Amino acid sequence: MITIEPISAFSDNYIWCLSDSQGQAWVVDPGEAAPVEQHLRARDLSLQGILITHHHFDHVGALPELVKSHSDLRIVGPASSAPEINEAVKDGDRVELLALEFEVLAVPGHTLDHIAFYTAQTDQPSLFCGDTLFAGGCGRLFEGTPEQMHHSLGRLKALPGETRVYCAHEYTQANLAFAHAVEPQNTQLAERIRQVEDLRSQNQPTVPSSLAEERATNPFLRADQAAVQVSAKEYANIHIDREEDIFAAIRRWKDNF
Repeated sequence: MITIEPISAFSDNYIWCLSDSQGQAWVVDPGEAAPVEQHLRARDLSLQGILITHHHFDHVGALPELVKSHSDLRIVGPASSAPEINEAVKDGDRVELLALEFEVLAVPGHTLDHIAFYTAQTDQPSLFCGDTLFAGGCGRLFEGTPEQMHHSLGRLKALPGETRVYCAHEYTQANLAFAHAVEPQNTQLAERIRQVEDLRSQNQPTVPSSLAEERATNPFLRADQAAVQVSAKEYANIHIDREEDIFAAIRRWKDNF
């Protein structure tokens, strides 16, 4: 049995910790070392390795300190993301950890080196997607193009609907406020907004979400839907038909929302 828990870092980051019944643990995208160390001590866990999705500091900043504090760590990620990475992986590679096998998915857009890790071997399929797919949103395009990000999100969208989406930030309320502006008549979205408001009023995480939930309420996965297309065209004030262009329009809209 694998336990997956969020570790809060900075103001809104989540570092995900996976652990087994023997007390072995892996963490995903550790930007801060102190919260990781505190979590490991509180759970009496031994850190075995780290998964990295991309090179931004709030995802790799803890690596130098964690390497000093824990011996023989496996650090798995894109080759260019951090000098501490000792197992470089690329699209299509497989990573075995805690008796699980993860598939590596290249998902450029937020950054060019961005990858995600997917496994179907937990109690429900699990996706660790960094800053590519958020609950109700997607990452800004710091390095990639709208076409790249649309394609990357399409790869994730094609995974099973029951997949748990473990993203790296608590952005859900703001994302859903934008989603409502895009699709004000989406009843599933309205219900999700109510659920998220209730969770945040209790200071509870709104993630993981499910991929089925994202397909139904996340505008960045819904460029094929008529309501999203109408809103995108009204915002862009130009004639656009391609899904990539619809996506690009709503991404620009969100950047200025």
